[in-house]
Amino acid sequence: MENVQQTIKELESLKTDMVNKDFLLTWQKSEDEILATIKVAEALKSLFEKNVSTRVFDSGLAVSQFRDNSTRTRFSFASACNMLGLTVQDFDEGKSQLAHGETVRETSNMISFLTEVVGIRDDMYLGAGHTYMKEVAKALDGGHKEGVLNQRPTIVNLQCDVDHPTQSMADLAHLKNYFGSLEKLKGKKIAMTWAYSPSYGKPLSVPQGIIGLMTRFGMNVTLAYPEGYSLIQDCTDVAQSNAKKSGGSFQIVNSMEDAFRDADIVYPKSWAPFHVMEKRTQLLRTNDSTGLKELEKQCLANNARYKNWECTEEKMKLTKGGKALYMHCLPADISNVSCKEGEVQDTVFERYRVETYKEAGYKPFIIASMIFLGRFKDPAKVLGILAKSGKRRVGL
Repeated sequence: MENVQQTIKELESLKTDMVNKDFLLTWQKSEDEILATIKVAEALKSLFEKNVSTRVFDSGLAVSQFRDNSTRTRFSFASACNMLGLTVQDFDEGKSQLAHGETVRETSNMISFLTEVVGIRDDMYLGAGHTYMKEVAKALDGGHKEGVLNQRPTIVNLQCDVDHPTQSMADLAHLKNYFGSLEKLKGKKIAMTWAYSPSYGKPLSVPQGIIGLMTRFGMNVTLAYPEGYSLIQDCTDVAQSNAKKSGGSFQIVNSMEDAFRDADIVYPKSWAPFHVMEKRTQLLRTNDSTGLKELEKQCLANNARYKNWECTEEKMKLTKGGKALYMHCLPADISNVSCKEGEVQDTVFERYRVETYKEAGYKPFIIASMIFLGRFKDPAKVLGILAKSGKRRVGL
């Protein structure tokens, strides 16, 4: 338990204010709070691997609200909540009174009487997902203040139109482990690049989350995309500001080769152009199926102009020593495997496949950490109790 005790000691030195607070955007959290999230995740992971129970709740609900399809994040949220002792209840809007005009304020309170955390994924509508989460947060604040709710549940952003904090934080934990420490990330070049996909409408939140978080650790972040595939300006402004404060750098280029050159890490990932997501949002809200089909046709035709934006063996040779770490949030569009032509060449993906699985494996612990820090005022003390008890997770 030495590493757990060391983590607890380091956690005690951090100044955080996360109890009864939400985790919506990484750039809203202080550096100590980001570090605390990583450290608690590491402690929970160590305890789990040592077969020590981390069930800190005897009862309570964890409500999951997925307004878009999900595999990794959905199961990571369920795993995290179960690991902490919470029962997951999926909130299906189609089976709720929202269809009959129930307000967000009313619904938020009705699902939260015995709820400790509400996990929300809302990434389909540009300009709406993060706004919706703030609306839920306001409703919960009111319900708690008015005595309707005994406790104010923590909201965890499981992906919105602006950020994907559980993904970027899991990526950061993976990088910390891969390179040895967060300090060793300083000066490393990470290429967050657009990549070709035979599908459209993929959210902007993954690249925005990466540039918004990695620039805080002195990394040299290069964002690359073809002309017309820009991100939300506010997010690139955050990345620029973070890089200036951390001593790192942030630049935007329109060449995948330039981004890959001398990179330590590459993250080729498709996303839809900002203006396409704006138009798509309008069409979705008006249920314009004809307009959506036409938009998809136009977008796929435009994507096809950039099929050369693929992570290939040739491009990987441009990276530092030809051995940059390949990352992806998954599922990747793998050429000759999941599609004819896609984001990454099959041989490149296969070489890094296990690493991408390990990358994804940090997400349940990151989500559990976000919940843990949102519910306990003295997380170091609670972790110490778990470590001392040594209660077996499996077996007597």
